[in-house]
Amino acid sequence: RMYIDPSNYGDPMEALMSVAKEINKDDLKLEIVIGGGEFADVYRGVLTNEDKTQEKVAVKILKPGSSHKNREDFCVEASIMGQFDHPNVIALKGVITRTRPMMIITEFLENGSLENFLKSNDGRLTTLQLVGIGRGVAAGMAYLSEMNFIHRDLAARNILVSDNLAAKVSDFGLSRELDDSPENEQSEYQTQGGKIPVRWTAPEAIRYRKFSSASDVWSYGILLWEIMSFGERPYWTWDNFQVMDRVEGGYRLPAPM
Repeated sequence: RMYIDPSNYGDPMEALMSVAKEINKDDLKLEIVIGGGEFADVYRGVLTNEDKTQEKVAVKILKPGSSHKNREDFCVEASIMGQFDHPNVIALKGVITRTRPMMIITEFLENGSLENFLKSNDGRLTTLQLVGIGRGVAAGMAYLSEMNFIHRDLAARNILVSDNLAAKVSDFGLSRELDDSPENEQSEYQTQGGKIPVRWTAPEAIRYRKFSSASDVWSYGILLWEIMSFGERPYWTWDNFQVMDRVEGGYRLPAPM
Protein backbone atom coordinates (compact mmCIF):
# COMPACT_ATOMS: atom_id res chain seq x y z
CA ARG A 1 0.00 0.00 0.00
CA MET A 2 1.35 3.41 -0.97
CA TYR A 3 0.89 6.76 0.70
CA ILE A 4 -1.66 8.98 -1.06
CA ASP A 5 -0.99 12.71 -0.86
CA PRO A 6 -4.18 14.33 0.53
CA SER A 7 -3.77 17.12 -2.05
CA ASN A 8 -4.78 14.53 -4.68
CA TYR A 9 -8.31 14.99 -3.34
CA GLY A 10 -10.16 18.14 -4.32
CA ASP A 11 -11.47 18.58 -0.80
CA PRO A 12 -9.29 17.98 2.31
CA MET A 13 -12.39 16.79 4.19
CA GLU A 14 -12.96 14.08 1.57
CA ALA A 15 -9.36 12.91 2.04
CA LEU A 16 -9.87 12.83 5.80
CA MET A 17 -13.13 10.88 5.70
CA SER A 18 -11.49 8.23 3.50
CA VAL A 19 -8.99 7.30 6.24
CA ALA A 20 -10.30 8.53 9.62
CA LYS A 21 -13.12 7.50 11.92
CA GLU A 22 -15.50 10.22 13.15
CA ILE A 23 -15.70 10.07 16.94
CA ASN A 24 -18.72 11.15 18.97
CA LYS A 25 -17.62 14.00 21.22
CA ASP A 26 -19.67 12.52 24.09
CA ASP A 27 -17.25 9.57 24.09
CA LEU A 28 -14.30 11.86 24.78
CA LYS A 29 -13.36 13.43 28.11
CA LEU A 30 -10.63 16.08 28.19
CA GLU A 31 -8.28 16.19 31.18
CA ILE A 32 -5.21 18.47 31.14
CA VAL A 33 -3.32 20.56 28.58
CA ILE A 34 -0.03 18.86 27.67
CA GLY A 35 1.16 21.07 24.81
CA GLY A 36 0.19 23.43 22.08
CA GLY A 37 1.19 25.79 19.33
CA GLU A 38 -0.01 28.74 17.34
CA PHE A 39 -3.10 27.07 15.88
CA ALA A 40 -3.90 24.19 18.22
CA ASP A 41 -3.73 23.02 21.84
CA VAL A 42 -3.00 19.43 22.87
CA TYR A 43 -4.80 17.77 25.79
CA ARG A 44 -4.57 14.43 27.51
CA GLY A 45 -7.99 12.81 27.46
CA VAL A 46 -9.90 9.57 27.91
CA LEU A 47 -11.74 7.93 25.01
CA THR A 48 -14.57 5.46 25.61
CA ASN A 49 -14.52 2.89 22.80
CA GLU A 50 -17.52 1.12 21.26
CA ASP A 51 -16.90 -1.91 23.50
CA LYS A 52 -17.01 0.47 26.54
CA THR A 53 -13.30 0.07 27.27
CA GLN A 54 -11.49 3.30 28.03
CA GLU A 55 -8.04 4.44 26.95
CA LYS A 56 -5.84 7.49 27.40
CA VAL A 57 -5.51 9.57 24.25
CA ALA A 58 -3.88 12.79 23.10
CA VAL A 59 -6.33 15.32 21.66
CA LYS A 60 -5.22 18.11 19.35
CA ILE A 61 -7.85 20.88 19.30
CA LEU A 62 -7.96 23.57 16.64
CA LYS A 63 -8.15 26.98 18.30
CA PRO A 64 -11.24 29.16 17.80
CA GLY A 65 -10.81 31.84 15.16
CA SER A 66 -8.52 29.66 13.04
CA SER A 67 -8.51 30.47 9.35
CA HIS A 68 -9.93 28.30 6.56
CA LYS A 69 -6.31 27.41 5.64
CA ASN A 70 -5.62 26.32 9.24
CA ARG A 71 -8.69 24.04 9.12
CA GLU A 72 -7.57 22.55 5.80
CA ASP A 73 -4.06 21.93 7.15
CA PHE A 74 -5.56 20.32 10.25
CA CYS A 75 -7.51 17.90 8.01
CA VAL A 76 -4.41 17.19 5.92
CA GLU A 77 -2.34 16.31 8.99
CA ALA A 78 -4.96 13.81 10.18
CA SER A 79 -5.44 12.35 6.70
CA ILE A 80 -1.70 11.72 6.47
CA MET A 81 -1.58 10.05 9.90
CA GLY A 82 -4.68 7.96 9.21
CA GLN A 83 -2.93 6.10 6.39
CA PHE A 84 -0.25 4.58 8.62
CA ASP A 85 -0.38 1.39 10.67
CA HIS A 86 2.91 0.49 12.34
CA PRO A 87 3.96 -0.01 15.99
CA ASN A 88 6.62 2.71 15.64
CA VAL A 89 4.37 5.33 14.05
CA ILE A 90 1.82 7.31 16.11
CA ALA A 91 -1.69 5.88 15.65
CA LEU A 92 -4.69 8.01 14.74
CA LYS A 93 -7.74 7.00 16.80
CA GLY A 94 -10.18 9.29 15.03
CA VAL A 95 -11.34 12.85 14.46
CA ILE A 96 -14.16 15.17 15.47
CA THR A 97 -15.15 17.32 12.50
CA ARG A 98 -18.96 17.54 12.65
CA THR A 99 -18.94 19.81 15.69
CA ARG A 100 -16.63 22.65 16.68
CA PRO A 101 -13.88 22.81 17.69
CA MET A 102 -12.30 20.27 15.34
CA MET A 103 -10.18 17.62 17.06
CA ILE A 104 -7.58 15.00 16.12
CA ILE A 105 -7.40 12.06 18.56
CA THR A 106 -4.25 9.92 18.72
CA GLU A 107 -2.79 7.36 21.08
CA PHE A 108 -1.23 8.88 24.21
CA LEU A 109 2.42 8.20 25.02
CA GLU A 110 3.29 8.63 28.67
CA ASN A 111 6.89 9.80 28.31
CA GLY A 112 6.12 12.59 25.84
CA SER A 113 8.66 13.89 23.35
CA LEU A 114 11.96 12.05 23.02
CA GLU A 115 13.86 15.34 23.30
CA ASN A 116 12.44 16.15 26.74
CA PHE A 117 12.61 12.51 27.84
CA LEU A 118 16.34 12.33 27.03
CA LYS A 119 17.11 15.59 28.83
CA SER A 120 15.22 14.58 31.96
CA ASN A 121 16.93 11.15 32.03
CA ASP A 122 20.47 12.32 31.23
CA GLY A 123 22.87 9.51 32.14
CA ARG A 124 20.09 7.30 33.51
CA LEU A 125 19.38 5.21 30.40
CA THR A 126 21.61 2.32 29.37
CA THR A 127 23.29 2.14 25.98
CA LEU A 128 21.01 -0.81 25.20
CA GLN A 129 17.92 1.30 25.96
CA LEU A 130 19.21 4.19 23.82
CA VAL A 131 19.97 1.86 20.91
CA GLY A 132 16.49 0.31 21.32
CA ILE A 133 14.91 3.76 20.94
CA GLY A 134 17.01 4.42 17.82
CA ARG A 135 16.05 1.04 16.41
CA GLY A 136 12.34 1.77 16.95
CA VAL A 137 12.61 5.06 15.07
CA ALA A 138 14.48 3.28 12.25
CA ALA A 139 11.68 0.68 11.96
CA GLY A 140 9.02 3.40 11.80
CA MET A 141 10.96 5.40 9.21
CA ALA A 142 11.67 2.31 7.08
CA TYR A 143 7.91 1.67 7.00
CA LEU A 144 7.17 5.28 5.99
CA SER A 145 9.85 5.12 3.30
CA GLU A 146 8.35 1.89 1.91
CA MET A 147 5.03 3.75 1.66
CA ASN A 148 6.79 6.52 -0.30
CA PHE A 149 6.25 9.05 2.47
CA ILE A 150 8.97 11.63 3.14
CA HIS A 151 8.84 13.04 6.67
CA ARG A 152 11.13 16.10 6.20
CA ASP A 153 11.19 17.00 9.88
CA LEU A 154 12.69 14.04 11.73
CA ALA A 155 14.16 15.13 15.08
CA ALA A 156 13.95 14.06 18.72
CA ARG A 157 11.23 16.66 19.37
CA ASN A 158 9.00 14.82 16.86
CA ILE A 159 9.40 11.33 18.33
CA LEU A 160 7.11 10.23 21.16
CA VAL A 161 8.07 7.67 23.81
CA SER A 162 5.76 5.21 25.60
CA ASP A 163 6.07 3.98 29.19
CA ASN A 164 7.90 0.86 27.95
CA LEU A 165 10.31 2.98 25.85
CA ALA A 166 8.69 2.25 22.49
CA ALA A 167 9.58 5.13 20.16
CA LYS A 168 6.96 6.36 17.70
CA VAL A 169 7.40 8.76 14.79
CA SER A 170 4.94 11.65 14.98
CA ASP A 171 4.33 15.18 13.69
CA PHE A 172 3.32 14.80 10.08
CA GLY A 173 3.14 18.57 10.34
CA LEU A 174 1.63 20.84 7.93
CA SER A 175 2.72 21.87 4.46
CA ARG A 176 6.43 22.60 4.38
CA GLU A 177 7.79 25.19 2.01
CA LEU A 178 11.26 26.68 1.81
CA ASP A 179 11.42 30.36 2.65
CA ASP A 180 13.02 32.02 -0.36
CA SER A 181 13.39 35.56 0.93
CA PRO A 182 16.88 37.02 0.27
CA GLU A 183 17.42 37.98 3.91
CA ASN A 184 16.71 34.41 4.90
CA GLU A 185 19.18 32.96 2.39
CA GLN A 186 17.43 29.60 2.70
CA SER A 187 18.80 29.13 6.21
CA GLU A 188 15.60 27.53 7.40
CA TYR A 189 12.44 26.18 5.90
CA GLN A 190 8.99 27.27 6.78
CA THR A 191 6.13 25.22 8.17
CA GLN A 192 2.72 26.32 9.32
CA GLY A 193 3.87 25.56 12.85
CA GLY A 194 6.90 27.84 12.69
CA LYS A 195 10.43 27.85 11.33
CA ILE A 196 12.42 24.64 11.48
CA PRO A 197 16.20 25.03 11.94
CA VAL A 198 18.55 23.53 9.39
CA ARG A 199 20.40 21.41 11.97
CA TRP A 200 18.47 18.24 11.09
CA THR A 201 18.12 18.89 7.36
CA ALA A 202 20.35 17.44 4.62
CA PRO A 203 22.36 20.06 2.66
CA GLU A 204 20.68 19.21 -0.66
CA ALA A 205 17.24 19.61 0.92
CA ILE A 206 18.13 23.11 2.10
CA ARG A 207 19.92 24.24 -1.05
CA TYR A 208 17.93 22.52 -3.82
CA ARG A 209 14.67 21.56 -2.06
CA LYS A 210 15.46 17.92 -2.78
CA PHE A 211 13.62 16.13 0.00
CA SER A 212 13.75 12.34 -0.28
CA SER A 213 14.06 9.21 1.81
CA ALA A 214 17.81 9.91 1.61
CA SER A 215 17.39 13.34 3.23
CA ASP A 216 15.28 11.65 5.93
CA VAL A 217 18.24 9.29 6.52
CA TRP A 218 20.49 12.33 7.08
CA SER A 219 18.01 13.63 9.66
CA TYR A 220 17.97 10.18 11.27
CA GLY A 221 21.76 10.39 11.69
CA ILE A 222 21.38 13.71 13.54
CA LEU A 223 18.58 12.14 15.62
CA LEU A 224 20.89 9.26 16.63
CA TRP A 225 23.42 11.86 17.77
CA GLU A 226 20.69 13.51 19.87
CA ILE A 227 19.81 10.13 21.41
CA MET A 228 23.38 9.22 22.34
CA SER A 229 24.08 12.72 23.73
CA PHE A 230 20.88 12.72 25.85
CA GLY A 231 19.17 15.49 23.91
CA GLU A 232 22.09 17.85 23.38
CA ARG A 233 21.45 20.46 20.68
CA PRO A 234 23.11 19.47 17.38
CA TYR A 235 25.93 21.91 16.50
CA TRP A 236 25.54 23.52 19.94
CA THR A 237 25.28 27.34 19.80
CA TRP A 238 26.23 27.74 16.14
CA ASP A 239 23.73 29.74 14.14
CA ASN A 240 22.06 28.34 11.02
CA PHE A 241 24.52 30.04 8.68
CA GLN A 242 27.51 28.53 10.52
CA VAL A 243 25.89 25.08 10.43
CA MET A 244 25.23 25.28 6.69
CA ASP A 245 28.67 26.66 5.89
CA ARG A 246 30.61 24.13 7.96
CA VAL A 247 28.53 21.09 7.00
CA GLU A 248 28.88 21.96 3.31
CA GLY A 249 32.62 22.32 3.96
CA GLY A 250 32.75 18.73 5.24
CA TYR A 251 32.31 19.18 8.99
CA ARG A 252 30.47 16.38 10.80
CA LEU A 253 29.31 16.12 14.41
CA PRO A 254 31.82 14.28 16.64
CA ALA A 255 30.80 11.09 18.42
CA PRO A 256 28.88 11.94 21.62
CA MET A 257 30.92 11.58 24.83
